[in-house]
Amino acid sequence: MNNLIDASSTLTLQPSSGVGNGRLEGWVVPRASLTNADRDRMYELLSTYFDKTERSIFEDDLAEKELIILLREIRSGEIQGFSTLMRVEINVDSQDIVAFFSGDTIVAKEYWGETVLSRLWGQIVFAEADLIAAERPSTQVFWFLISSGYKTYRFLPVFFREFFPCPSLATPQHIQRILDVLGKTRFGSEYDAASGIVRFRHAAPLRQGVADISEQRLNDPMVAFFNSKNPGHARGDELACIARISRANVTRAGERMLAAQNSLK
Repeated sequence: MNNLIDASSTLTLQPSSGVGNGRLEGWVVPRASLTNADRDRMYELLSTYFDKTERSIFEDDLAEKELIILLREIRSGEIQGFSTLMRVEINVDSQDIVAFFSGDTIVAKEYWGETVLSRLWGQIVFAEADLIAAERPSTQVFWFLISSGYKTYRFLPVFFREFFPCPSLATPQHIQRILDVLGKTRFGSEYDAASGIVRFRHAAPLRQGVADISEQRLNDPMVAFFNSKNPGHARGDELACIARISRANVTRAGERMLAAQNSLK
């Protein structure tokens, strides 16, 4: 295998039962278990917060994913958020790499601040990383994501000590190489290695008011950096980002997320 996604690689973690500690309950389910009503609601949420969405593109993206995190309102059972996840394997310069790629992710505005999504994401990804470390200790494990909004990018410094691109640390050459291979493999010519930006031919930018960057927001160094690295975010440009999935690479907030993960078992 040489710089290619291994299509046979799948997530091994079994889907979870519902967990929650607020107004939402989170479920981790295989994509195949989604009902038509689930898909309709997921697309309704996506199109509420993103402009220029197309149902066919949503369905094509969903078809690639393996697991779905569904956030349901506890009383009604209605889906109020979701995230999609897939595992990809590449080989970069003779180094085996596993990357967990987060696809479409959205939470209804009324539920911003709930922690179930990050807790379940941590449960899935770190459990998988632990299995990989035990079975293939030389394999490096990363979170690979793209972001057209500063709110997504801000998850990186909250949970990880080192992540790239980063305002305080230049991206090491070998990490940039991994990021570029992932970008090119996943998005082909839509990924621009020179800028680290994915420019989709059919971009779906965030709607106005969802993650606007005001002058006040620019006082946050992370937001200012994101804005400088992705000046076309308002038109749907996506910044490619990467962080090593390692317990040694988590912040105190990340440690609390993992502690919450352990409490779910």
